[in-house]
Amino acid sequence: MTRPLAGMLTALMLASTAVPADAGCLKGGVVGAVAGHFAHHHAFLGAMAGCAVGHHLAVKTREQKAAQAKAAAAVATPHH
Repeated sequence: MTRPLAGMLTALMLASTAVPADAGCLKGGVVGAVAGHFAHHHAFLGAMAGCAVGHHLAVKTREQKAAQAKAAAAVATPHH
């Protein structure tokens, strides 16, 4: 692993433990940064795009879980 990539990943890991942030953005940002790094050294652009995609997927998953919980509560609640 190259030094810049190792330093960037270390900084991202430390930042993720210090500041409460959207986990989807952090995960997507790391994946995007690594992909961007290997695609002609565009780690920053990859991190930005990965963060946006990761955040979108996290929100979508959160909404699906909330809908499932609401449906399960409606089934479990007896109707009068």
